[in-house]
Amino acid sequence: MARAYAGVAPEQRRAERRARLLQAGLALFTTTGFAATKISGLCTEAGVSTRNFYEEFACKEDLLRELHDLVNATAFDRVRAALSRLEADDVATRVSTLLDVFVRSVTADPRVPRLAYVEAVGVNAEIERQHVRWVATWAEFIEAEALRAADAGVAPQRSYRLTAIALVGAITGLLREWQAHEPPLAVEEIAAEIRELMLAAITRR
Repeated sequence: MARAYAGVAPEQRRAERRARLLQAGLALFTTTGFAATKISGLCTEAGVSTRNFYEEFACKEDLLRELHDLVNATAFDRVRAALSRLEADDVATRVSTLLDVFVRSVTADPRVPRLAYVEAVGVNAEIERQHVRWVATWAEFIEAEALRAADAGVAPQRSYRLTAIALVGAITGLLREWQAHEPPLAVEEIAAEIRELMLAAITRR
């Protein structure tokens, strides 16, 4: 059995190293760029050894994939939790809540949109498959909200699958523009644009 060091259990030390590597990846992938970042640089930034890196990740692509997954999973969990607490059931309130929570989640740290929508694009087949899974997950979630609105009589009864996929693409594009724009755009401006776009797409006759 591994012994505690300085009162810290081995499992905790390893978890802390992994967390530092994730933070190092977020920092370097969004400044140096994923392609130019070296594993040695990640280790220096995280204050760990190369051996420690390979105990956690097979390659830097695996680190990027975990960060991309974490960004989406965190936002998704926050959105679901916020909607579950809603007392109001009208489509405008639900869509506004969904988008406000999502946008706050992915823009609280301005590096996150660059990582998820720029640096994680086209890296390898595994990350692309993960991207496709998350697009499908978000699209299914939006589609369910649209069908809920249709059942309430405030949106037409129709298939919303393509609408939902188009909305995911539009949201991604707007967030990519937000992270790249100089001077920086207000988060509220992006959030309002996405909200009006989604409401119009769902309720159009």
